[in-house]
Amino acid sequence: MKTKLPTAIVAALVFQLGISGATETNFIHRPCCAMDLPAKKFTDKSLYQVESVWTTDAQKQIKLGALAGKPQVVLMFYSRCTTACPILENELRQIESALTSETRAKTGFTLISFDSERDTPTALAEYRKVWNLPENWTLLSGQPDDVLELAALLGIQFKKSGDGEIAHSNVVTLLNAQGEIVFQQTGLNAGADEMVRRIEQIVK
Repeated sequence: MKTKLPTAIVAALVFQLGISGATETNFIHRPCCAMDLPAKKFTDKSLYQVESVWTTDAQKQIKLGALAGKPQVVLMFYSRCTTACPILENELRQIESALTSETRAKTGFTLISFDSERDTPTALAEYRKVWNLPENWTLLSGQPDDVLELAALLGIQFKKSGDGEIAHSNVVTLLNAQGEIVFQQTGLNAGADEMVRRIEQIVK
């Protein structure tokens, strides 16, 4: 059975974390039934406890727990964004390029769309081609409620407008191998240095 956070908890998370996100955070405790956990159990601070199902641009359905095993640099974005998202994606490229080859092989990069309606797996596959995104990056689309839940857990706010644009927080999140938030950098053109240092600490 799919585990959903109560609406009150999601709303509280959005209120507490705000649009700017947090530079570092201790994740909240969430109620969880042991029999609902996947075979690989995660801590009560892990995002990977969420049972929502996502679809990759290769049409593969996964739970977030499938990302476990290596640090993940996570960005929420949408493909039609022409302002902040391309800048943030370029920052991810800078982070990846700044890693040593050994650390790069042990680090994942995941982009998750805000736009459930238009960013279908097929649209994301085309987006990967147009922007020449690395093959090892994971692109995910999900249901509106799941996107809202994940954004709240990451401390990210977003709002869709009538013209199809989406106003959103500009946050890049680093998860450890178990899906716990260990660092977040906010804003545009934040640079790669601090994120790279954090990734190297985890990998070592």
